Amino acid sequence: MPASRPEMFPKALESGADVVCVDLEDATADRDKDALRLDAINLAATNKNPKVESILRINGLRTREGLLDLAALATQKRVPDGILIPKVRSAEEVRIVRDVIGMAHPGLGIHLQLETNDGLENARELAKATHKVRSIVFGGFDMSSSLRVEPSWNALLYARQRLVHAAASAHVDIIDMPNFNLDDPVELTEETQRALEIGFTGKCAIHPKQVAAINAVFTPSEEVAARAKQLIAKFEAQDQAFTIIDGIVMEKPVVERLYRTIAISERISR
Repeated sequence: MPASRPEMFPKALESGADVVCVDLEDATADRDKDALRLDAINLAATNKNPKVESILRINGLRTREGLLDLAALATQKRVPDGILIPKVRSAEEVRIVRDVIGMAHPGLGIHLQLETNDGLENARELAKATHKVRSIVFGGFDMSSSLRVEPSWNALLYARQRLVHAAASAHVDIIDMPNFNLDDPVELTEETQRALEIGFTGKCAIHPKQVAAINAVFTPSEEVAARAKQLIAKFEAQDQAFTIIDGIVMEKPVVERLYRTIAISERISR
């Protein structure tokens, strides 16, 4: 949501999204960034919904506005749960953020929006730059411009897979780019399913009406969650590292996927 539209914040918090992002970058006009900076920080810090993470997208660190955003965050008593840094190119940028803000706000999480060729090339190093990194967000529209392709699924598949690999290596979430076609819910669902299949753990939404469809794809059904719990219970009741239970080959990779399904289901049901 734009930093210039604070009235949207309560609705965004109740939309069913896991994360709400107040945007000081692309969704805020350049002429308004300085005037809105402190208001945006304070707005994102007012979140009282324990089920929703509130983050602030600052401006890129290679811009005047981004450096002022960072300095302002370091001096505020209250800050959001995290910040989203756009157009990140190097791990050193992430460590600068850690060093500037970390002492004042040790709990603040860092989310990285990777949308340039340099960011793609350095994705694994970026994901591991600090333990404060919580997720990688795929900035597909800017990335398509950098790669000189259309922002279609096939054209961006290589970039998506590179980022999935980086996020998995660092054990952080990987969030797919938003679908900008608000009038085609079928396309949104299909694209979200593709993202899930190749390893994404979430997807951005640019309108509240997209959230339910995205959640439906990433939320394990009651049947899937119950089946996972049954298989894990039977696996833990025996002492073999490799076995067959109810026709399912149970070994470490399978068991890890089942544990993850259970963890996601339990987190959502809280």
